[in-house]
Amino acid sequence: MKYNLLGNTGLKVSELCLGTMTFGTTGGRFGAISGVDQAGADALTKRALDAGINFIDTANVYSEGHSEEITGQALHNLGINRYDVVLATKVRGKMGDGPNDVGLTRKHIIAQAEASLKRLGTDYIDLYQTHSFDPLTPWEETLRALDDLVRSGKVRYIGASNVAAWQLMKALGVSHYQHLEKYVSLQAYYTIAGRELERELVPLLLDQKVGLMVWSPLAGGFLSGKYTRENQQAEGRRGGNNFDFPPVNKDLAFDIIDKLRPMAEAKGSTVAALSLAWLLHQKVVSTVIIGAKKMEQLEDNLKAVDVQFTPEELQQLDEVSKLAPEYPGWMLEFTKGDRQA
Repeated sequence: MKYNLLGNTGLKVSELCLGTMTFGTTGGRFGAISGVDQAGADALTKRALDAGINFIDTANVYSEGHSEEITGQALHNLGINRYDVVLATKVRGKMGDGPNDVGLTRKHIIAQAEASLKRLGTDYIDLYQTHSFDPLTPWEETLRALDDLVRSGKVRYIGASNVAAWQLMKALGVSHYQHLEKYVSLQAYYTIAGRELERELVPLLLDQKVGLMVWSPLAGGFLSGKYTRENQQAEGRRGGNNFDFPPVNKDLAFDIIDKLRPMAEAKGSTVAALSLAWLLHQKVVSTVIIGAKKMEQLEDNLKAVDVQFTPEELQQLDEVSKLAPEYPGWMLEFTKGDRQA
């Protein structure tokens, strides 16, 4: 297991991060993904930590808070030293029926931070992330509330998730000019079958030294290896359109799988492990979030850290998965030749 700096900080996080969206048995909006009880979560968490993972990601909305409770209890049950784990959670989603039980207002952020601390059974959150954009709340209000949580000692670092490049850059600008804590990371969807992040966000992250945490690296299970052109209804969350998310260009994804499968067989590995390994070979990636319901899924995901690609293999994968040129990208590429260091 390798450890990478998280953005422009000195904090080292494992290149794989244990995601706990599968933890919880209360159903709700993420019922198709969750279902792991306390005993199962204890076992998965132990295996992840034994493999060298030191980073765990959850959110208040996962199983309506049950995921946070199970995550915190798992660390307690396993006797884990709290300092040895980098614990991340999120705020923004709807957590009640009231008009102020959602969003990135000062009221909601501070109330939910307190609630998350209680559910996790800890007195501080290492990385507190805003789960998406709130069009009703000024960035100044959101960032001031997050800054106050850092100053109070209840939060160590702050991160963003699921925002456009202009939104993230605006937030960084507000933090800079108002002397507030800056986002050190972005949690975003990125996969070899969905590289849209590379158009605007990846250049921004590299330029501003913001770390990237990848969610759904297997495209919602589509790159697990179980789906083929002939069998698109395999058992799993996408099977039968139970939860056919995130959106995937399936024709492109099957072209990519056709390249990955023989590579995986030659390496004695799997399509899923190679899909994760491709992300680990991308300079912008700080950590890849892996989630599992079954131990065999976690074991297969952990193998990604041992996968090595030849330059020729990486070129083949880039060719089959690369984005179609769009303006202004192609124009910037065309004109940059006379101004390169």
